Amino acid sequence: MIEVQDLHKSFGAQKVLEGVSFKIEKGETVMLVGRSGCGKSVLLKHLAGLLSPDAGKVLIVGENLCGKSERELLRIRRKFGVLFQGAALFDSMTVEQNVMFPLDMFTKLSVKEKHEKANAVLARVNLTGANAKFPAEISGGMKKRVGIARAIVLNPKFLFCDEPNSGLDPKTSLVIDKLIKEITIEFGMTTIVNTHDMNSVMEIGD
Repeated sequence: MIEVQDLHKSFGAQKVLEGVSFKIEKGETVMLVGRSGCGKSVLLKHLAGLLSPDAGKVLIVGENLCGKSERELLRIRRKFGVLFQGAALFDSMTVEQNVMFPLDMFTKLSVKEKHEKANAVLARVNLTGANAKFPAEISGGMKKRVGIARAIVLNPKFLFCDEPNSGLDPKTSLVIDKLIKEITIEFGMTTIVNTHDMNSVMEIGD
């Protein structure tokens, strides 16, 4: 479960979050909807422990992220999968290397085990055979699917998606929506999606 209590965040004189509170139950898919610049991404970064609030609490399964050391946050972040806006792939890495990056960072698995896990999630997002390609060699929709594969490779309990359909055509957006909905159920995750796409809200939101 995720619980946010009276969250506040300002950047200089600009108040972005002002007294935000809510609860999200295990297994729910929750959509954060709002105009560009209203604070959706800032809120998501607080949930993932990437930003610290000026006041308030972010509780992940009862554990407050605020005030944690970077080492403690790393431990907690293993529970998170994040699909960044634009996929945020490393241009100098292949598809497989991008997917393996969280495994390199957070696990002590053997090289063989990392390859097996990467291949399994690439197969799940229908990218078998794309391992050696670089981001510049694949389409926008494929980049999003690589981003999803990287986000789920650690079998996270929580999936955070920041504008997963930005820059995609309507048909590809439907593919990404369906994929997010399917893997949320398959992996038993709690999923939060930032979006201004009302089709996504109707398609995958609880």
